[in-house]
Amino acid sequence: MYQPDGFVDETRPTHVCKLTKALYGLKQAPRAWFDTFSSFLIDFGFSCSRYDPSLFTYYKDKKNLVLLLYVDDILLTGSDDKLLSELIQPLNTRFAMKDMGRPSKFLGIEMQPYDDGVFLQQQEYALDILHQAMMSDCNHMPTPLPTRIEDTPSPLFPEPTYYRSLAGKLQYLTITRPDLQYAVNVICQRMHAPTLSDFALLKRILRYIKGTVNYGLHIKRDTGLVLSAFCDSDWAGCKTSRRSSTGFCTLLGPNLISWSAKRQPTVSRSSTEAEYRALSSTSQEITWLSHLLHDLQLPQTQAMKLFCDNLSAVYLSTNLDLHSRSKHFDTDYHYIREQVALGNVETHHIPAEKQLADIFTKSLARRPYTELRGKLGVGVFPTSSLRGNVSPTSSEAQLQKTKAQASVAVQRSSSSSKVERQKRSTEAETLNLLNRFDPLQSITAG
Repeated sequence: MYQPDGFVDETRPTHVCKLTKALYGLKQAPRAWFDTFSSFLIDFGFSCSRYDPSLFTYYKDKKNLVLLLYVDDILLTGSDDKLLSELIQPLNTRFAMKDMGRPSKFLGIEMQPYDDGVFLQQQEYALDILHQAMMSDCNHMPTPLPTRIEDTPSPLFPEPTYYRSLAGKLQYLTITRPDLQYAVNVICQRMHAPTLSDFALLKRILRYIKGTVNYGLHIKRDTGLVLSAFCDSDWAGCKTSRRSSTGFCTLLGPNLISWSAKRQPTVSRSSTEAEYRALSSTSQEITWLSHLLHDLQLPQTQAMKLFCDNLSAVYLSTNLDLHSRSKHFDTDYHYIREQVALGNVETHHIPAEKQLADIFTKSLARRPYTELRGKLGVGVFPTSSLRGNVSPTSSEAQLQKTKAQASVAVQRSSSSSKVERQKRSTEAETLNLLNRFDPLQSITAG
Protein backbone atom coordinates (compact mmCIF):
# COMPACT_ATOMS: atom_id res chain seq x y z
CA MET A 1 0.00 0.00 0.00
CA TYR A 2 1.29 3.42 -0.97
CA GLN A 3 0.39 6.99 -0.21
CA PRO A 4 -1.95 8.39 -2.89
CA ASP A 5 -0.70 10.99 -5.36
CA GLY A 6 -1.08 14.50 -4.02
CA PHE A 7 -1.00 13.33 -0.41
CA VAL A 8 2.58 12.09 -0.18
CA ASP A 9 4.28 13.01 3.11
CA GLU A 10 8.00 13.26 2.38
CA THR A 11 8.91 13.31 6.08
CA ARG A 12 7.02 10.04 6.75
CA PRO A 13 7.10 8.09 3.49
CA THR A 14 6.37 4.75 5.17
CA HIS A 15 3.14 5.94 6.74
CA VAL A 16 -0.24 5.32 5.16
CA CYS A 17 -3.67 6.89 5.56
CA LYS A 18 -5.99 5.34 8.12
CA LEU A 19 -9.45 4.43 6.83
CA THR A 20 -12.27 5.82 8.93
CA LYS A 21 -14.76 3.64 7.08
CA ALA A 22 -14.80 -0.05 6.25
CA LEU A 23 -13.43 -0.93 2.84
CA TYR A 24 -16.65 -2.70 1.84
CA GLY A 25 -18.62 0.43 2.63
CA LEU A 26 -16.82 2.58 0.08
CA LYS A 27 -18.48 3.22 -3.25
CA GLN A 28 -15.35 2.44 -5.22
CA ALA A 29 -14.68 -0.84 -3.36
CA PRO A 30 -16.47 -3.14 -5.87
CA ARG A 31 -14.70 -1.52 -8.81
CA ALA A 32 -11.31 -1.71 -7.09
CA TRP A 33 -11.85 -5.39 -6.25
CA PHE A 34 -12.91 -6.23 -9.80
CA ASP A 35 -9.95 -4.36 -11.31
CA THR A 36 -7.53 -6.18 -9.02
CA PHE A 37 -8.99 -9.63 -9.62
CA SER A 38 -9.45 -9.20 -13.38
CA SER A 39 -5.87 -7.93 -13.74
CA PHE A 40 -4.61 -11.07 -12.02
CA LEU A 41 -6.62 -13.30 -14.36
CA ILE A 42 -5.53 -11.42 -17.48
CA ASP A 43 -1.89 -11.73 -16.42
CA PHE A 44 -2.46 -15.48 -16.05
CA GLY A 45 -3.74 -15.65 -19.64
CA PHE A 46 -7.50 -15.23 -19.34
CA SER A 47 -9.61 -13.10 -21.66
CA CYS A 48 -12.55 -11.06 -20.39
CA SER A 49 -15.73 -11.46 -22.42
CA ARG A 50 -16.96 -8.31 -24.16
CA TYR A 51 -20.57 -9.43 -23.80
CA ASP A 52 -20.45 -10.42 -20.12
CA PRO A 53 -17.73 -8.73 -18.04
CA SER A 54 -18.07 -11.35 -15.28
CA LEU A 55 -17.05 -14.18 -17.66
CA PHE A 56 -13.36 -15.03 -18.16
CA THR A 57 -12.08 -17.69 -20.57
CA TYR A 58 -8.68 -19.32 -21.04
CA TYR A 59 -7.67 -21.34 -24.14
CA LYS A 60 -4.19 -22.66 -24.73
CA ASP A 61 -2.83 -25.91 -26.20
CA LYS A 62 -6.34 -27.35 -26.56
CA LYS A 63 -6.93 -26.79 -22.85
CA ASN A 64 -9.58 -24.44 -21.56
CA LEU A 65 -10.74 -22.81 -18.36
CA VAL A 66 -13.96 -20.89 -17.74
CA LEU A 67 -14.37 -18.64 -14.69
CA LEU A 68 -17.52 -16.84 -13.64
CA LEU A 69 -17.18 -14.07 -11.04
CA TYR A 70 -19.94 -12.54 -8.94
CA VAL A 71 -18.48 -10.12 -6.35
CA ASP A 72 -16.41 -12.58 -4.26
CA ASP A 73 -18.13 -15.82 -5.36
CA ILE A 74 -16.30 -17.72 -8.09
CA LEU A 75 -17.42 -20.64 -10.26
CA LEU A 76 -14.51 -22.31 -12.04
CA THR A 77 -14.41 -25.23 -14.47
CA GLY A 78 -11.93 -26.58 -16.97
CA SER A 79 -10.89 -29.48 -19.15
CA ASP A 80 -7.59 -30.27 -17.41
CA ASP A 81 -7.14 -30.97 -13.68
CA LYS A 82 -3.47 -30.01 -13.74
CA LEU A 83 -4.28 -26.63 -15.27
CA LEU A 84 -6.95 -26.08 -12.64
CA SER A 85 -4.43 -26.74 -9.88
CA GLU A 86 -1.95 -24.34 -11.49
CA LEU A 87 -4.59 -21.62 -11.27
CA ILE A 88 -6.00 -22.40 -7.83
CA GLN A 89 -2.59 -22.39 -6.14
CA PRO A 90 -1.62 -18.79 -7.09
CA LEU A 91 -5.19 -17.67 -6.39
CA ASN A 92 -4.88 -18.94 -2.83
CA THR A 93 -1.51 -17.22 -2.54
CA ARG A 94 -2.71 -13.86 -3.87
CA PHE A 95 -6.19 -13.85 -2.32
CA ALA A 96 -7.66 -15.42 0.79
CA MET A 97 -9.86 -18.06 -0.82
CA LYS A 98 -11.36 -21.41 0.04
CA ASP A 99 -11.77 -24.23 -2.46
CA MET A 100 -15.26 -25.72 -2.00
CA GLY A 101 -14.66 -28.65 -4.37
CA ARG A 102 -17.31 -29.71 -6.85
CA PRO A 103 -20.12 -27.14 -6.98
CA SER A 104 -23.31 -28.10 -5.20
CA LYS A 105 -24.66 -24.63 -4.52
CA PHE A 106 -23.88 -21.26 -6.10
CA LEU A 107 -25.66 -18.02 -5.22
CA GLY A 108 -28.51 -19.98 -3.65
CA ILE A 109 -28.93 -22.26 -6.69
CA GLU A 110 -28.64 -25.95 -5.83
CA MET A 111 -26.95 -28.12 -8.47
CA GLN A 112 -27.54 -31.89 -8.44
CA PRO A 113 -25.85 -33.91 -11.21
CA TYR A 114 -27.34 -37.15 -12.48
CA ASP A 115 -26.75 -39.55 -15.37
CA ASP A 116 -28.48 -37.48 -18.05
CA GLY A 117 -27.38 -34.00 -16.96
CA VAL A 118 -27.76 -31.63 -14.02
CA PHE A 119 -30.77 -30.50 -12.01
CA LEU A 120 -31.01 -26.87 -10.83
CA GLN A 121 -33.39 -25.85 -8.08
CA GLN A 122 -33.93 -23.35 -5.24
CA GLN A 123 -35.87 -25.46 -2.76
CA GLU A 124 -34.29 -23.93 0.36
CA TYR A 125 -34.93 -20.43 -0.93
CA ALA A 126 -38.57 -21.26 -1.74
CA LEU A 127 -39.10 -22.73 1.73
CA ASP A 128 -37.60 -19.60 3.25
CA ILE A 129 -40.07 -17.42 1.30
CA LEU A 130 -42.99 -19.53 2.52
CA HIS A 131 -41.71 -19.29 6.09
CA GLN A 132 -41.40 -15.51 5.93
CA ALA A 133 -44.91 -15.26 4.48
CA MET A 134 -46.17 -17.61 7.27
CA MET A 135 -47.56 -19.99 4.65
CA SER A 136 -45.43 -23.07 5.31
CA ASP A 137 -48.54 -25.17 6.01
CA CYS A 138 -50.89 -23.68 3.42
CA ASN A 139 -52.90 -25.65 0.86
CA HIS A 140 -51.36 -25.81 -2.60
CA MET A 141 -52.84 -24.68 -5.94
CA PRO A 142 -52.40 -26.34 -9.37
CA THR A 143 -51.59 -23.06 -11.20
CA PRO A 144 -50.02 -19.79 -9.99
CA LEU A 145 -52.79 -17.55 -11.37
CA PRO A 146 -56.49 -17.93 -12.14
CA THR A 147 -57.47 -18.29 -15.78
CA ARG A 148 -59.10 -14.88 -15.74
CA ILE A 149 -57.75 -12.02 -13.63
CA GLU A 150 -60.48 -9.58 -12.66
CA ASP A 151 -59.44 -5.94 -12.18
CA THR A 152 -62.27 -5.09 -9.81
CA PRO A 153 -61.98 -2.09 -7.45
CA SER A 154 -60.39 -3.15 -4.18
CA PRO A 155 -59.06 -1.32 -1.08
CA LEU A 156 -55.35 -0.66 -0.87
CA PHE A 157 -53.20 -3.20 0.92
CA PRO A 158 -52.26 -1.76 4.34
CA GLU A 159 -48.62 -2.97 4.20
CA PRO A 160 -47.22 -2.20 0.72
CA THR A 161 -43.62 -2.68 1.91
CA TYR A 162 -44.40 -6.28 2.89
CA TYR A 163 -45.99 -6.86 -0.52
CA ARG A 164 -42.95 -5.45 -2.34
CA SER A 165 -40.59 -7.53 -0.21
CA LEU A 166 -42.31 -10.80 -1.13
CA ALA A 167 -42.60 -9.82 -4.80
CA GLY A 168 -38.89 -9.01 -4.93
CA LYS A 169 -37.98 -12.37 -3.38
CA LEU A 170 -40.11 -14.18 -5.96
CA GLN A 171 -38.19 -12.47 -8.76
CA TYR A 172 -35.00 -14.27 -7.72
CA LEU A 173 -36.87 -17.57 -7.59
CA THR A 174 -37.60 -17.33 -11.33
CA ILE A 175 -33.92 -18.07 -12.06
CA THR A 176 -34.71 -21.79 -11.95
CA ARG A 177 -38.50 -21.60 -12.22
CA PRO A 178 -39.57 -20.29 -15.64
CA ASP A 179 -43.12 -21.46 -14.90
CA LEU A 180 -43.37 -18.57 -12.40
CA GLN A 181 -42.11 -15.86 -14.74
CA TYR A 182 -45.44 -14.52 -16.02
CA ALA A 183 -47.16 -14.68 -12.63
CA VAL A 184 -44.32 -12.81 -10.90
CA ASN A 185 -44.34 -10.22 -13.68
CA VAL A 186 -48.06 -9.63 -13.09
CA ILE A 187 -47.70 -8.96 -9.37
CA CYS A 188 -44.57 -6.83 -9.86
CA GLN A 189 -46.51 -4.51 -12.18
CA ARG A 190 -48.80 -3.72 -9.22
CA MET A 191 -46.12 -2.91 -6.64
CA HIS A 192 -46.60 0.88 -6.76
CA ALA A 193 -50.07 0.69 -5.14
CA PRO A 194 -50.97 -2.91 -4.25
CA THR A 195 -54.56 -3.71 -3.30
CA LEU A 196 -56.10 -6.54 -1.33
CA SER A 197 -56.95 -8.36 -4.55
CA ASP A 198 -53.31 -8.03 -5.67
CA PHE A 199 -52.17 -9.55 -2.38
CA ALA A 200 -54.62 -12.41 -2.95
CA LEU A 201 -52.90 -13.09 -6.29
CA LEU A 202 -49.52 -13.09 -4.55
CA LYS A 203 -50.80 -15.57 -1.96
CA ARG A 204 -52.05 -17.83 -4.74
CA ILE A 205 -48.54 -17.87 -6.24
CA LEU A 206 -47.18 -18.87 -2.84
CA ARG A 207 -49.76 -21.66 -2.63
CA TYR A 208 -48.61 -22.91 -6.03
CA ILE A 209 -44.97 -22.83 -4.83
CA LYS A 210 -46.00 -24.86 -1.78
CA GLY A 211 -47.20 -27.68 -4.02
CA THR A 212 -44.15 -27.50 -6.33
CA VAL A 213 -41.44 -26.59 -3.83
CA ASN A 214 -39.19 -29.43 -5.02
CA TYR A 215 -39.44 -28.45 -8.70
CA GLY A 216 -36.45 -27.24 -10.67
CA LEU A 217 -34.93 -26.97 -14.13
CA HIS A 218 -33.36 -29.90 -15.98
CA ILE A 219 -30.25 -29.31 -18.10
CA LYS A 220 -29.70 -32.48 -20.11
CA ARG A 221 -26.66 -33.70 -21.98
CA ASP A 222 -26.90 -33.23 -25.72
CA THR A 223 -24.52 -32.80 -28.63
CA GLY A 224 -26.78 -30.47 -30.59
CA LEU A 225 -25.80 -26.98 -29.45
CA VAL A 226 -27.95 -24.93 -31.83
CA LEU A 227 -29.77 -21.84 -30.62
CA SER A 228 -33.50 -21.51 -31.21
CA ALA A 229 -36.22 -19.35 -29.72
CA PHE A 230 -40.00 -19.05 -29.34
CA CYS A 231 -41.73 -15.69 -28.96
CA ASP A 232 -45.31 -14.62 -28.35
CA SER A 233 -47.28 -11.57 -27.29
CA ASP A 234 -50.56 -10.84 -25.54
CA TRP A 235 -52.07 -7.96 -27.52
CA ALA A 236 -53.49 -5.18 -25.29
CA GLY A 237 -53.41 -7.53 -22.33
CA CYS A 238 -53.10 -4.75 -19.74
CA LYS A 239 -56.61 -3.44 -19.05
CA THR A 240 -55.29 -0.17 -17.59
CA SER A 241 -52.71 0.97 -20.17
CA ARG A 242 -53.76 -1.36 -23.05
CA ARG A 243 -50.13 -2.29 -23.57
CA SER A 244 -49.13 -5.70 -24.84
CA SER A 245 -46.83 -8.22 -23.17
CA THR A 246 -43.81 -9.87 -24.73
CA GLY A 247 -42.80 -13.39 -23.79
CA PHE A 248 -39.98 -15.48 -25.20
CA CYS A 249 -37.76 -18.42 -24.37
CA THR A 250 -34.47 -19.46 -25.93
CA LEU A 251 -33.12 -23.00 -26.10
CA LEU A 252 -29.64 -24.39 -26.62
CA GLY A 253 -30.39 -27.74 -28.18
CA PRO A 254 -33.22 -29.19 -26.06
CA ASN A 255 -32.35 -27.14 -22.94
CA LEU A 256 -34.00 -23.92 -21.86
CA ILE A 257 -31.35 -21.29 -21.05
CA SER A 258 -33.13 -17.92 -21.18
CA TRP A 259 -36.69 -16.62 -20.84
CA SER A 260 -38.56 -13.39 -20.24
CA ALA A 261 -42.03 -11.96 -19.68
CA LYS A 262 -42.21 -8.19 -19.97
CA ARG A 263 -44.73 -5.51 -20.80
CA GLN A 264 -44.00 -3.55 -23.98
CA PRO A 265 -43.07 0.14 -23.55
CA THR A 266 -45.68 1.49 -25.98
CA VAL A 267 -49.19 0.63 -27.14
CA SER A 268 -49.47 -1.57 -30.24
CA ARG A 269 -52.23 -0.77 -32.71
CA SER A 270 -52.58 -4.35 -33.93
CA SER A 271 -51.67 -7.88 -32.94
CA THR A 272 -49.19 -7.97 -35.83
CA GLU A 273 -47.37 -4.97 -34.41
CA ALA A 274 -47.24 -6.55 -30.95
CA GLU A 275 -45.88 -9.81 -32.38
CA TYR A 276 -43.34 -7.95 -34.49
CA ARG A 277 -42.02 -6.14 -31.42
CA ALA A 278 -41.74 -9.52 -29.69
CA LEU A 279 -39.77 -10.87 -32.67
CA SER A 280 -37.35 -7.99 -32.48
CA SER A 281 -36.79 -8.35 -28.72
CA THR A 282 -36.21 -12.09 -29.06
CA SER A 283 -33.77 -11.67 -31.94
CA GLN A 284 -31.72 -9.29 -29.79
CA GLU A 285 -31.59 -11.92 -27.04
CA ILE A 286 -30.44 -14.79 -29.26
CA THR A 287 -27.90 -12.53 -30.98
CA TRP A 288 -26.37 -11.70 -27.60
CA LEU A 289 -26.37 -15.38 -26.63
CA SER A 290 -24.64 -16.33 -29.89
CA HIS A 291 -21.84 -13.85 -29.11
CA LEU A 292 -21.55 -15.29 -25.61
CA LEU A 293 -21.32 -18.83 -26.99
CA HIS A 294 -18.64 -17.65 -29.42
CA ASP A 295 -16.54 -16.57 -26.43
CA LEU A 296 -17.00 -20.11 -25.07
CA GLN A 297 -15.70 -21.58 -28.37
CA LEU A 298 -19.20 -22.68 -29.39
CA PRO A 299 -19.91 -20.61 -32.53
CA GLN A 300 -23.24 -20.94 -34.31
CA THR A 301 -22.51 -22.29 -37.78
CA GLN A 302 -26.08 -22.05 -39.05
CA ALA A 303 -28.91 -19.57 -38.86
CA MET A 304 -30.76 -19.44 -35.55
CA LYS A 305 -34.44 -20.32 -35.84
CA LEU A 306 -37.05 -18.01 -34.36
CA PHE A 307 -40.61 -19.36 -34.08
CA CYS A 308 -43.71 -17.16 -33.98
CA ASP A 309 -47.42 -18.05 -34.23
CA ASN A 310 -48.40 -14.85 -36.08
CA LEU A 311 -48.07 -15.34 -39.84
CA SER A 312 -48.28 -11.62 -40.65
CA ALA A 313 -45.35 -10.81 -38.37
CA VAL A 314 -43.26 -13.57 -39.96
CA TYR A 315 -43.97 -12.23 -43.46
CA LEU A 316 -43.23 -8.68 -42.32
CA SER A 317 -39.81 -9.67 -40.96
CA THR A 318 -38.74 -10.98 -44.38
CA ASN A 319 -40.35 -8.24 -46.51
CA LEU A 320 -38.05 -5.27 -47.05
CA ASP A 321 -40.74 -3.06 -48.56
CA LEU A 322 -42.13 -0.26 -46.41
CA HIS A 323 -45.90 -0.22 -45.94
CA SER A 324 -48.07 2.55 -44.60
CA ARG A 325 -49.43 0.29 -41.88
CA SER A 326 -45.99 -0.57 -40.52
CA LYS A 327 -43.91 2.56 -41.02
CA HIS A 328 -44.68 3.91 -37.54
CA PHE A 329 -42.89 1.01 -35.85
CA ASP A 330 -40.61 -0.16 -38.66
CA THR A 331 -38.13 2.65 -38.00
CA ASP A 332 -37.68 1.54 -34.38
CA TYR A 333 -37.90 -2.23 -34.82
CA HIS A 334 -36.03 -2.91 -38.06
CA TYR A 335 -33.40 -4.97 -36.21
CA ILE A 336 -35.08 -8.29 -36.95
CA ARG A 337 -35.20 -7.46 -40.69
CA GLU A 338 -31.48 -6.82 -40.76
CA GLN A 339 -30.70 -10.09 -38.96
CA VAL A 340 -32.90 -12.03 -41.39
CA ALA A 341 -31.28 -10.31 -44.37
CA LEU A 342 -27.80 -11.15 -43.06
CA GLY A 343 -28.77 -14.81 -42.66
CA ASN A 344 -28.18 -14.86 -38.90
CA VAL A 345 -31.84 -15.49 -38.01
CA GLU A 346 -34.61 -17.46 -39.71
CA THR A 347 -38.22 -16.70 -38.79
CA HIS A 348 -40.70 -19.58 -38.95
CA HIS A 349 -44.42 -19.83 -38.36
CA ILE A 350 -45.60 -22.31 -35.76
CA PRO A 351 -49.15 -23.38 -34.83
CA ALA A 352 -50.55 -21.85 -31.66
CA GLU A 353 -50.89 -25.24 -29.95
CA LYS A 354 -47.11 -25.79 -30.29
CA GLN A 355 -46.11 -22.35 -29.01
CA LEU A 356 -43.88 -22.77 -25.96
CA ALA A 357 -43.93 -19.06 -25.14
CA ASP A 358 -47.65 -19.08 -24.31
CA ILE A 359 -46.79 -19.71 -20.67
CA PHE A 360 -44.95 -16.35 -20.57
CA THR A 361 -47.76 -14.17 -21.94
CA LYS A 362 -51.04 -15.34 -20.42
CA SER A 363 -52.62 -17.26 -17.59
CA LEU A 364 -53.47 -20.79 -18.70
CA ALA A 365 -55.74 -23.53 -17.45
CA ARG A 366 -54.33 -26.48 -15.55
CA ARG A 367 -53.88 -28.94 -18.42
CA PRO A 368 -52.11 -26.70 -21.00
CA TYR A 369 -50.08 -25.11 -18.21
CA THR A 370 -48.83 -28.49 -16.99
CA GLU A 371 -47.98 -29.61 -20.54
CA LEU A 372 -45.96 -26.48 -21.32
CA ARG A 373 -44.22 -26.65 -17.96
CA GLY A 374 -43.03 -30.16 -18.74
CA LYS A 375 -41.87 -29.18 -22.25
CA LEU A 376 -39.73 -26.41 -20.76
CA GLY A 377 -37.89 -28.94 -18.59
CA VAL A 378 -39.40 -27.98 -15.24
CA GLY A 379 -40.02 -30.91 -12.91
CA VAL A 380 -38.71 -32.91 -9.97
CA PHE A 381 -35.36 -34.58 -9.53
CA PRO A 382 -35.36 -38.01 -11.26
CA THR A 383 -34.76 -40.17 -8.20
CA SER A 384 -35.74 -43.38 -10.00
CA SER A 385 -32.66 -43.18 -12.25
CA LEU A 386 -30.30 -43.23 -9.26
CA ARG A 387 -31.02 -46.90 -8.50
CA GLY A 388 -30.36 -48.26 -11.97
CA ASN A 389 -30.14 -52.07 -12.15
CA VAL A 390 -29.36 -52.60 -8.46
CA SER A 391 -30.99 -55.77 -7.18
CA PRO A 392 -33.34 -55.40 -4.19
CA THR A 393 -32.04 -56.06 -0.71
CA SER A 394 -33.01 -59.11 1.33
CA SER A 395 -35.46 -57.12 3.44
CA GLU A 396 -37.08 -55.64 0.33
CA ALA A 397 -37.28 -59.11 -1.28
CA GLN A 398 -38.85 -60.53 1.89
CA LEU A 399 -41.34 -57.67 1.92
CA GLN A 400 -42.26 -58.27 -1.72
CA LYS A 401 -42.63 -62.03 -0.99
CA THR A 402 -44.90 -61.29 1.98
CA LYS A 403 -47.05 -59.00 -0.12
CA ALA A 404 -47.32 -61.65 -2.84
CA GLN A 405 -48.31 -64.31 -0.29
CA ALA A 406 -50.87 -61.95 1.24
CA SER A 407 -52.28 -61.27 -2.21
CA VAL A 408 -52.57 -65.02 -2.95
CA ALA A 409 -54.20 -65.58 0.44
CA VAL A 410 -56.71 -62.84 -0.25
CA GLN A 411 -57.47 -64.31 -3.66
CA ARG A 412 -57.92 -67.78 -2.16
CA SER A 413 -60.08 -66.38 0.60
CA SER A 414 -62.25 -64.55 -1.89
CA SER A 415 -62.50 -67.70 -4.06
CA SER A 416 -63.45 -69.90 -1.10
CA SER A 417 -65.98 -67.36 0.13
CA LYS A 418 -67.48 -67.25 -3.36
CA VAL A 419 -67.77 -71.07 -3.46
CA GLU A 420 -69.29 -71.04 0.02
CA ARG A 421 -71.87 -68.47 -1.04
CA GLN A 422 -72.79 -70.58 -4.08
CA LYS A 423 -73.10 -73.69 -1.87
CA ARG A 424 -75.32 -71.89 0.59
CA SER A 425 -77.48 -70.59 -2.23
CA THR A 426 -77.90 -74.14 -3.62
CA GLU A 427 -78.79 -75.49 -0.18
CA ALA A 428 -81.32 -72.71 0.29
CA GLU A 429 -82.96 -73.53 -3.03
CA THR A 430 -83.05 -77.25 -2.13
CA LEU A 431 -84.54 -76.44 1.25
CA ASN A 432 -87.21 -74.31 -0.36
CA LEU A 433 -88.09 -77.13 -2.73
CA LEU A 434 -88.25 -79.64 0.11
CA ASN A 435 -90.47 -77.36 2.14
CA ARG A 436 -92.58 -76.90 -0.89
CA PHE A 437 -93.17 -80.53 -1.84
CA ASP A 438 -92.95 -82.36 1.50
CA PRO A 439 -96.61 -81.72 2.32
CA LEU A 440 -97.66 -83.12 -1.07
CA GLN A 441 -95.50 -86.15 -0.55
CA SER A 442 -97.02 -86.78 2.87
CA ILE A 443 -100.53 -86.46 1.44
CA THR A 444 -99.74 -88.83 -1.37
CA ALA A 445 -98.28 -91.28 1.03
CA GLY A 446 -101.45 -91.11 3.12
